[in-house]
Amino acid sequence: MVQRSGLNPVRSGTLAKAAGVSPDTIRHYERIGVLPRASRTESGYRVFPASALDRVLVVQRALRIGFTLAELAEVLKVRDSGGAPCRRVYQLAQEKLEGIAADIAALKRTQRYLKKVLSDWEQRIRKTSPGQKSHLLHSLGEALKNSDARANQFRKRKRRS
Repeated sequence: MVQRSGLNPVRSGTLAKAAGVSPDTIRHYERIGVLPRASRTESGYRVFPASALDRVLVVQRALRIGFTLAELAEVLKVRDSGGAPCRRVYQLAQEKLEGIAADIAALKRTQRYLKKVLSDWEQRIRKTSPGQKSHLLHSLGEALKNSDARANQFRKRKRRS
């Protein structure tokens, strides 16, 4: 395990292993500014301060709750330059929560719609002789005309950088 504090620099592969990510992820984080630029050994290996492990773990946790790499790069840049981006982090987290609430509402609408469709399909199957087509998927066009269901009701997720 890599030491989390201290002055001992750590190679990118060791950092990646300790954080449970790939070396490509470490290079990507460095490239987009989530991790500070690594120094290089005489043989060209990237070396990071031991504190980089904490940074990668924070990034991984933030990604799990919906932050994007672009957002994290923005916030960490402010932090690294001596700023206090706490209000921005809070605002972003609020937006994540609002987006989740919108997705849950959309899923509930979709669930209600699908229950109606399945009820219709059950009746169609009962009325159809074995070996005959019930045209279930085709009936979706009719169901959509008679419904307030909208296509692609979910919010667009920002691409992770």
